[in-house]
Amino acid sequence: MQGLMSPVEDSLRSLSLVDIFEPLSTEELERINEQLSEVHLERDEIFYTPEDRSEKLFVLKSGRVRIYKVIDDRELTLDVVGAGTVFGEMALTAQRLRGAYAQAITSSEISVLNRDQLERLILEKPEVGVQIVRLLCERLRRYETRLEDVILKNVPARLASLILSLIDSEGVVARWNQLKIPNHYTHEQLGTMIGAKREAVTRAFAQLQDERAVELKRRLIYVTNVQALRRLARFTGHGDDGEEQTP
Repeated sequence: MQGLMSPVEDSLRSLSLVDIFEPLSTEELERINEQLSEVHLERDEIFYTPEDRSEKLFVLKSGRVRIYKVIDDRELTLDVVGAGTVFGEMALTAQRLRGAYAQAITSSEISVLNRDQLERLILEKPEVGVQIVRLLCERLRRYETRLEDVILKNVPARLASLILSLIDSEGVVARWNQLKIPNHYTHEQLGTMIGAKREAVTRAFAQLQDERAVELKRRLIYVTNVQALRRLARFTGHGDDGEEQTP
């Protein structure tokens, strides 16, 4: 049937959308594709743990993956990675991100590139190394912002800040010019992203809705007033939100 791509063509198309591979030509992508090993993850499957010391770069071709740590028996989500990007890059630096887990949020397809292969690629194509540095800087900035929020803000302000970040990274324009986060996040998942318990997230959502900053429709988050959400996100001080901090 005309119009259908072969598995190789589909893989090359997916690789061409990966941020760090943008500088590569079709021929260079073909060579990379031949070196990759493929892994399929089911929803909620844990892909690596703190015991995994392998130095590999993971290319997320489809799906979503959560990177998190466990602190005092509580999970703290460091990042949620979407299709078209990479993760595991911290394992390739001197500052190894220890104690991290990676878990598929949805069914996901991952390609794996080992350290030797990546180093050869960077030597041959320095632009890839520049892209990785930019990626590292952006992720470190997000981690720092998340940490500052947990230390300085109460739960509603943390939640408002997180929603703004999710809108920036994955938001789409919905009806009536509202902004929508197209992926579903449970209150428990959001709690692991802001260092709060599920019950505190539920209370925080109620406050954001009372301020007419957000709405919840069919389990998705809609931003109805960006300015109000930004104002709420700037609030510092813990207040009486009944939530203990995650250190």
